[in-house]
Amino acid sequence: MHLYRTRRGEGEPLLLIMGMAGHHRMWGEPFLTLLERDFDVVAFDHRGIGTSARADAPFTIADLADDAAQVLDTVGWARAHVFGISLGGMVAQEFALRHPDRLRTLTLGCTYPGLGGDLSATGAQRALEASSSGDEERAVRAMYEVNVSARHAADPANYDVFRREALSVQVPVPVVMMQFQAVLGHDALNRLATITAPTLVIHGTEDEMLAAANGKQIASVIPDAHLELFEGTGHLFWWEEPERTATLLRDHAATVMRRKRP
Repeated sequence: MHLYRTRRGEGEPLLLIMGMAGHHRMWGEPFLTLLERDFDVVAFDHRGIGTSARADAPFTIADLADDAAQVLDTVGWARAHVFGISLGGMVAQEFALRHPDRLRTLTLGCTYPGLGGDLSATGAQRALEASSSGDEERAVRAMYEVNVSARHAADPANYDVFRREALSVQVPVPVVMMQFQAVLGHDALNRLATITAPTLVIHGTEDEMLAAANGKQIASVIPDAHLELFEGTGHLFWWEEPERTATLLRDHAATVMRRKRP
């Protein structure tokens, strides 16, 4: 299956796994520029997004995890640091469970553990309703408002950047709906305790898409996981705090490298 990808930087291999309705440009240039100083970074588009292979039939989070493993195969990586956000964080969980030997470290951002987690946040439903309206401007505005904090949204320039990047790659509404169904079928909570990779969990306290309670729950279940809460930050925490996020990823990877030294 063809999955569009981009690659930049030098250093430790890092695979980025995007969330629902997102694509490779949604990592944001400021964040990617920071990452490429320390990592060989690969970001890809999920099936059905942009120029990746069409998604004509329903799929599961496990299917998407196997897609991520395929990306590693394509670029020639036996193992990598993996950072997934939102739906991508669910994919990263399943990747860790299905392909544990391919992980150097695991970082889970603004995500959900599956059945038994907290789906009380209303932002996702609002975003899906706007996406289904057929009104592109309404859809993009709604996506922005539910994904960032009120503090970040207060600067109109931030919306202009988000809008430009969001519209730069085609994201078909039917594919987003299939992604949403995959999220509803995600069920990893009772298996997370078997993850052995060093794990970092990041969540914004003002997340309107997936409540921060999910990040706390995930970190409490995965052995020795470290939790970082970004106070006053929304779902797209790496947009609001790219420097802090990049530093956390660098330090997380460096911890593993130090453990390998004699």
